[in-house]
Amino acid sequence: MNTEKVLHFFREITRIPRESGHEEKMVAYLQAFAKERGLECKTDKVGNVMIAKPASKGYEDRPTVVLQGHTDMVCEKKSTSNFDFSKDPIHFVIEDGWMVAHDTTLGADNGIGVASAMAVLDDDAIAHPRVECLFTVSEETGLDGARAVKKGFITGKTLINLDDEDEGYFCVGCAGGMDTVGTFTYREKKLAPGAVVTKFTLGGGLGGHSGDDIDKGRFNGVQQAARFLNEIWPLNVDLCSIIAGNKRNAIARGGQVIVAIPARNEEKVVAVFNDLAARLKAEYAVTDPGLYFHAEPVSRPACAIDRATAGRVIRALLSIPHGVVAMSADIPGLIETSTNLASVRMDSGHKIVVGTMQRSSVNSQRVFLSQRVAAVLELAGAKVKHSDGYPGWKPNMNSHVKDVCVASYKRLFGREPVVRAIHAGLECGLFTEKFPDMDMIAFGPTLRGVHAPGEKLDLASLDRFWAVLLDVLKSL
Repeated sequence: MNTEKVLHFFREITRIPRESGHEEKMVAYLQAFAKERGLECKTDKVGNVMIAKPASKGYEDRPTVVLQGHTDMVCEKKSTSNFDFSKDPIHFVIEDGWMVAHDTTLGADNGIGVASAMAVLDDDAIAHPRVECLFTVSEETGLDGARAVKKGFITGKTLINLDDEDEGYFCVGCAGGMDTVGTFTYREKKLAPGAVVTKFTLGGGLGGHSGDDIDKGRFNGVQQAARFLNEIWPLNVDLCSIIAGNKRNAIARGGQVIVAIPARNEEKVVAVFNDLAARLKAEYAVTDPGLYFHAEPVSRPACAIDRATAGRVIRALLSIPHGVVAMSADIPGLIETSTNLASVRMDSGHKIVVGTMQRSSVNSQRVFLSQRVAAVLELAGAKVKHSDGYPGWKPNMNSHVKDVCVASYKRLFGREPVVRAIHAGLECGLFTEKFPDMDMIAFGPTLRGVHAPGEKLDLASLDRFWAVLLDVLKSL
């Protein structure tokens, strides 16, 4: 298949800043695209854009189909990169049939879905019923755009979500999610005279998507930074700073701690760090072969965190669960419930903020797990807040659009595709609440390493995905 038009639009998208909450330029780009082609376009108050195209000749009597993707991306980069997501175009290369961004995320999640919908809108040779292309904002920070979609903004009763990441798979269900955030308040502590101040860096973790990759057993920078602090805590160090992880829906790839060490214990602390580094390299040799560890002296800060609070933070980070909590009893191999210990950061006003995210295909289990995480944080003295969360998407095995997609794939490629539910979150769960009679499916080309530097797109899978999408539009 000729997917050059899809790739053309995706290349343009990689030049547009679109971090969650800052998609203004992407919204303007879509509006200009619609205006240049004389297409119906409307934008709601949060920045969701709907562009509609009339049916092709001979397809006027067929029901409207909604193509849906999100305009934002997870902005992650290597610690050595000076890339600025607010202005710099994404740099990518083509290697062995993959489009890869080595130092940053690529943004194919979900830029390639947006580009595919745009290619449908742009090409009058494609046969299709009336299409409504819905581009939502801020999916990665809580599905905020989908949450804000009002009844009437779209009219179609069949929706194809273009945000799945495994070609040859059709998704008919997903997990719901919510955030649990704990905030500690600390007092300043003066550093002891003669204390040696050192920054310890743990990095090189593979990271990844906190839903799709949570079962991979990968290194977690938040956990391991706390593990190091716990091992040196008896040596009377003072914690000056701890920063690890970043996005709520990404596994923490590394972390940094700054500690003030009594001069007499400096060698012991460094020895513990080196020993832990060797242990971690052995423990994660298969899952995270690129781990690195570095210690360096830094300038003396004004103060440290009082030891009582620092100790409670360390113990909380060690105690908060991370990873798979339960597997589905209904669908073999499907993760039912998980939690991601996503980040810890210093904030203004003497605050230390711990971010976590819980997912489950069973809403009551998602709530229960968030309560468990909150209990650990509250026992350690933190104030806890929960996000509103978003619902899961219950599979509908009687779906008409699912049957059409499966038949199309078998006709095109002579093999049976996989129909499944996934542990990641999709906007379809919210659409189910807003539009109960909507028939939905999600599929896309193969992506790997999403939500982490090194994200890549399989170009051969893009060809097959595009072939299926066009055939499904013609068949619905």
